[in-house]
Amino acid sequence: MNSEFTNIENWIGIANDSTQLSINERQEFLARALQDILVLSNDSISLKYLSSASLTYKKLKDSSGFRSVNQKAMKMALNQNNNKILGESHWDMASFMLSYNVMDSAYFHYQKAYKSFNKLPVDSTSLSLNGRMLYSMGRIQEYFKDYLGAEKNIAEALRIFDDLDDNRRIYNCTNMLGIIAGGMNNSEKSLEYYKKAGDYIKKFKSSDKLEYSRQNRNNIANEFLRSEEYIKAENAYSELFTDNDLRLEKPSLYSKALASHGYAIFKGRKNISEASDLLSKAIRLNDSIEFSLDQARAKKYYAELLAVEGDTLKSKKYAQEALALAKETSNNDQHLKVLRLLTNMDSQNAVAYSNEFYELSERIKDEERAIRDKFARIRLETDEVIERNEILYRQKQVWTGVAIGLLLLGASIFVIVYQRISNNKLKFQQKQQENNQEIYNLMLSQQGKFEEGKQLEQKRISEELHDGILGEMLGIRLILSGLNDKEDEASVNQRAALIEKLRDLEEEIRTISHELNDAAYQKIYNFIVSLEDLINTIGKSSGISCSFVYTENVQWDNLDGDIKINVYRIIQESLQNCVKHAQCKMVNVSFVLENEQLELTIEDDGIGFDTTKGKRGIGLRNVTARVKKIKGTYTIISKKGRGTTIIVSLPANYTQLKDPKVFLERRQTVNV
Repeated sequence: MNSEFTNIENWIGIANDSTQLSINERQEFLARALQDILVLSNDSISLKYLSSASLTYKKLKDSSGFRSVNQKAMKMALNQNNNKILGESHWDMASFMLSYNVMDSAYFHYQKAYKSFNKLPVDSTSLSLNGRMLYSMGRIQEYFKDYLGAEKNIAEALRIFDDLDDNRRIYNCTNMLGIIAGGMNNSEKSLEYYKKAGDYIKKFKSSDKLEYSRQNRNNIANEFLRSEEYIKAENAYSELFTDNDLRLEKPSLYSKALASHGYAIFKGRKNISEASDLLSKAIRLNDSIEFSLDQARAKKYYAELLAVEGDTLKSKKYAQEALALAKETSNNDQHLKVLRLLTNMDSQNAVAYSNEFYELSERIKDEERAIRDKFARIRLETDEVIERNEILYRQKQVWTGVAIGLLLLGASIFVIVYQRISNNKLKFQQKQQENNQEIYNLMLSQQGKFEEGKQLEQKRISEELHDGILGEMLGIRLILSGLNDKEDEASVNQRAALIEKLRDLEEEIRTISHELNDAAYQKIYNFIVSLEDLINTIGKSSGISCSFVYTENVQWDNLDGDIKINVYRIIQESLQNCVKHAQCKMVNVSFVLENEQLELTIEDDGIGFDTTKGKRGIGLRNVTARVKKIKGTYTIISKKGRGTTIIVSLPANYTQLKDPKVFLERRQTVNV
């Protein structure tokens, strides 16, 4: 790797991970990295490092540095049409705006990120990114009570995560749909979503289940409390408090649940004492952990309880403290609720509180309406962009259609010309095949006559050897045996040696005679030999293992010439198809006689083909014509991945058997 790149990565790494350094020191390393990034000649690498530096500035909470680098990354990504980094840059800016509670700007950048991620090739990563942006937009819309828009985006995100089997994000979406349904005062639907979300928690890892289970049970209890089902709310909170570690591990959640539990008891069973203890305990806990966000609600509950007890002064005191906290934390919901309580509680200042309530309510409605309108404008702008893109796409389709039409026209002309050439070539090949057939018939006829003459000559030689030469030599041996009557030792030994030589010669000639006579009967006729030569030659040249099985006791050479030449061509054409198309390793050829019908079977273990689709080639058409010519039938059995089998049935009108009752099969394997 280039040393310049290494330095940049090291400096970004130090700024990002070296927590032992001060923020200023880490920012200095990041500034050195940025200085080198901006002078890189490779724009794509520069963009990658800019994106990393932007995220590191955000992590260091350097808002000005983050904004500056983030804008540079956006601009460069847009120029390079790098939708992934452009989307990530908008995502970073949305998270930054969200951290400063600038919700409308956060929504805008989430929308921009979604548009960029939506242009990426469709895969699990891009789909997940789209879903996460939709979920984030939905959360912001729920915050501004744009429940319909929030429900639409969250539902679309849920569909994506459901397809991806992302159980954690399915839970988040289902949980958010429960919150949205509660905001729309549909308590039954809200509880149904929370129950579904709870079912998904069961699929989480054991380390994550507890935290999400606490959240889910608290949401269910809150919904009961919001819908004023106080007894169910009390029971739900009681179940949550069976978690003994909740206070230590999640003190803020424990405090919120404690206040809610006390209020449920106060409104449900009217147990003022027990409710007062729980609420005061929650208020003290909020103070100890500095949890001011929920303190306004807890003090509002306590003020309401004190008012029922008749302690007006103390009630007003807690209500006013709740009002101050609501203003301080910008908690508009609690602000309105406390104002309503003070209006009913403090008759002297009721008009002032009522006016303040009205003004705040109207201002909140105006702000929410403005934000929802802004969301609508953003969606509208997006829809307009999509519409323009669709128009451009349709125009592109028209031009593409024209180009395809011209291409098809040219292809059609080419096909017509090529088809004519092919037809002429086919006619020539058919004529050539007819001539070859006639030549082959003549060759077979001449070869048959040659074999017949050869057999007669073998028989004649055998008879001559056996009946002529052997007879004469037997006479000589007998004469010599008669001369053995001479008593001189030399004559006796000499004649005995001659007699022995004649006996050896007689035995040798007898052996030759029997061998010639046997060969005449054992010789396989020329038609079968021709088929074996054909199969053997194709097998050796193609590397395919071929085997040939036939019925031995059939006088194959007595078949009609048309049958022989057409069977030969059928086998030849089928084997050539195996070599060209089948991609097989083994071919089995069988030619047998069954039930006075000749059956030719050619079977391979190749890739096969769908016999119901497509047109048949010239080879198969030739096979069909040849089978019809010799008054036969044939069947093709084939499936993709299971090889191909061709079965040809022929009449045996011209076949003679040595023994019709006995059929022996011989298997000869060639080129194994």
